[in-house]
Amino acid sequence: MPDIHHLSQDAYDRLQAEHEELTTHGRTDIARKIQAARELGDLSENGDYHAAKEEQGKMEARIRHLAALLENAEIVESTGSDKVTAGSIVGIVYEGDDETERYLIGSIEERRDDLEVMSPGSPLGAALLDHAVGDVVQFEAPGGMLSVEIVSIEG
Repeated sequence: MPDIHHLSQDAYDRLQAEHEELTTHGRTDIARKIQAARELGDLSENGDYHAAKEEQGKMEARIRHLAALLENAEIVESTGSDKVTAGSIVGIVYEGDDETERYLIGSIEERRDDLEVMSPGSPLGAALLDHAVGDVVQFEAPGGMLSVEIVSIEG
């Protein structure tokens, strides 16, 4: 069964628009670049041709990635819940630390400049789900068990 990708409506719409752009204009632009490079002659030593083909491969990989994300997306709405859910922004403090770290619980495609993103399927993300402010949760990290306290939940 494919992984479910939790996305906000905004992120879903943005990714859908990117997919549409790449599958229409992006493919047309790459085809033009490849054709122009072919017209330059010998393909074995044609840097423009090889660069265009590499760009085409990267773009097709992104198209496939976006298609899979969109196909398996679950739109999450801000519920204003007092418990951590996919789509929440959670503030945590590691045991023995004073600094609060803030994370958006969701898909990496939700990333923003001001927040780190944590997958709800990661060990810490899974441990935080359904807990409230003031709860101390433990999770298995590569170095052993760690504890964090939830100090804030937004949206």
